[in-house]
Amino acid sequence: MLNVQDIRKDFPILNRKVNGKPLIYFDNAATSQTPQQVIDVIVSYYSNYNANIHRGVHSLSQEATDAYEKARITIQKHFNAKEAHEIIYTSGTTHGINLVANGFSSLLKKGDEIIVSALEHHSNIVPWQMLCERTGAILKVIPMNEDGELILADFDALLNEATKLVFVNHISNALGTINPIEYIIDRAHSVGAAVLVDGAQSCPHLKPDVQALDVDFYVCSAHKICGPTGVGMLYGKEEWLEKLPPYQGGGEMIAEVSFEKTTYAGLPHKFEAGTPNICGGIAFAAALDYMNAIGFENIAAYENELLSYATEQLLQIDDLKIYGTSEEKTSVISFNVGTIHPYDIGTILDKMGVAVRTGHHCAQPIMDFFKIPGTIRASFMFYNTKAEIDAFVVALKKAIMMLS
Repeated sequence: MLNVQDIRKDFPILNRKVNGKPLIYFDNAATSQTPQQVIDVIVSYYSNYNANIHRGVHSLSQEATDAYEKARITIQKHFNAKEAHEIIYTSGTTHGINLVANGFSSLLKKGDEIIVSALEHHSNIVPWQMLCERTGAILKVIPMNEDGELILADFDALLNEATKLVFVNHISNALGTINPIEYIIDRAHSVGAAVLVDGAQSCPHLKPDVQALDVDFYVCSAHKICGPTGVGMLYGKEEWLEKLPPYQGGGEMIAEVSFEKTTYAGLPHKFEAGTPNICGGIAFAAALDYMNAIGFENIAAYENELLSYATEQLLQIDDLKIYGTSEEKTSVISFNVGTIHPYDIGTILDKMGVAVRTGHHCAQPIMDFFKIPGTIRASFMFYNTKAEIDAFVVALKKAIMMLS
């Protein structure tokens, strides 16, 4: 069981006020907050051993290199990758997706087919559209139903021997739907297609095992897992990473350079050109350590409790409609109230200290499906409480009354 009050003491920002009110932070699907333990790791890096890595013979460089590569092993173990060099540091989920999309430019041909789902974030749509423009490949879409679930029979019908790649998020950022990625991976592999899973929204709530999933590529961002912004991870099976060309050229990703020819470094450095976010990588591992100490089973159980409680309280409000009602769902609630614009409600909630996200959540096709301009999204983490949900509901009712 979680001791939430003790956990909240680890997060300095939760003590602050916004517009004179205690902060209620329900925008965790956009970015999570950072515990003091991770902040201390960041401060320690810049205070004690800030140096460039892999190149220096001096002590600071060696210390920084050791910490950075030790962090890679921590990330490898967390996701159960077979090899540490299958973990590529990125600037975040979007970077990881673009790296793979760029690599497949040389592997696809006109008439090849790639599949995305109707539940995707723009970052898992636009790079593949760009890939199709470059290669002549054809983009197909797994449709969704009114509950915010993918229609798997239609996915099965889309698959054929021309299918080369399938891209799907593990959890929808806009609706909270947990997608059946095990089924999707298995079916895609049955026709020889590779699969990339966008894990940006899943990694804060569960612990993916990339070997058990047999996924080809898995991407995520540290800032949604209690870590810093500007760093993330691409996991790729070694055989796929060897096939893909480098994404960027520069220092560190080379073996030898002459004006006649350059040879590239092996994995993972082939994809890590230039000076990386060294502190970010180290802090990413510290954030995973922090969450593992709490326990992902404990986190999931408590967040499900918050989701059930918040759903029950919100549905008591007249004219409130929740979008995304899948049985398999994480702690995200997207909703609207009557004809009130979500932006207006979000603005008033902020005046009362409540941080929610409003808009299309970089998932405009989902909003188009429901024929709405956007939603109000409340997203919870393990440091949130039922008391905060109660205060949120009171504030929401006030906002509705002011706007009615």
